[in-house]
Amino acid sequence: MSRPLKVGVQLPEVERVVTWPEVRDMAIQAEDVGLDSLWVGDHLLYKGDGAAKGPWEAWSMLAAIAAVTNRVQIGPLVASTSFHSPAMLAKKAVTVDEISNGRLILGLGAGWNQIEYDAYGFPFDHRASRFEEAFTIVRTLLTVGAIDFEGDFYTLRDCELIPPARPSGIPLMIGSEGPRVLRATLPYVEGWNAWHAWYDNSLDGAEALLERIDDACAEAERVPSTLSRSLAVFVRVPGGESGARQGSPNRKSSAAIEGDEEMIAEHLAGLAGLGVDEVQLVVDPITSESIEWLGGVLATLDTS
Repeated sequence: MSRPLKVGVQLPEVERVVTWPEVRDMAIQAEDVGLDSLWVGDHLLYKGDGAAKGPWEAWSMLAAIAAVTNRVQIGPLVASTSFHSPAMLAKKAVTVDEISNGRLILGLGAGWNQIEYDAYGFPFDHRASRFEEAFTIVRTLLTVGAIDFEGDFYTLRDCELIPPARPSGIPLMIGSEGPRVLRATLPYVEGWNAWHAWYDNSLDGAEALLERIDDACAEAERVPSTLSRSLAVFVRVPGGESGARQGSPNRKSSAAIEGDEEMIAEHLAGLAGLGVDEVQLVVDPITSESIEWLGGVLATLDTS
């Protein structure tokens, strides 16, 4: 009897204002009920219908979560490379990885929400080109430990990452469905991730998207079976609100998976059958009670 795939949860972003004591308690509880990983969104500001919303800064929160947990893997879902200089992003990653005793998964993406870029003064143009340069810098510093780099957007002179990344390396995960970003990253990353709206949060949609990733691996001369695949899955648990969105307000959403513990476990098992290695549950509502309820889903999944 074993779990057919890893199951993590995305901690609160902007669903409501959640203070650190509640986040801390939810992180500890997630370990207690058997979840495999904890994730935070890396965003700064959302504007749309109603009042503006903003989450806590992701890397500070990851460091705090690392310090109060012992077993779960942690990571950004996913870190925007353009919110930091890429060398500083590598520095943050090795620091959080040290605090967590080697539990960080470094999810990376090119960013998408122009509202926060404009508000905080980050350039939004040439996103793929900027990402390609940033990705080269981050992965080189995490693997080689040093780089001298001159590109169109970033210049580093005799940069060294000291202390270096752990000898076994920090796993890199790319969160993108863009062909150009996939071509640049698939030869190097351990994992790939998709947001739930990219595949309509459905088994049929997941199967089609995974086939596209297989094709992208072939184009990048990567053996598809060597790439770990993870999907964000939007689920509604008792106490959720029908029709509610979850996660990023300025982003396309999808219909939630809902039902009793057995139905949610069955859906996750179906994703495992398609070749999904891990899911990050985006939960409506994301509360301590919801995490406790998910423990029942895990128990069902483990014995399925």
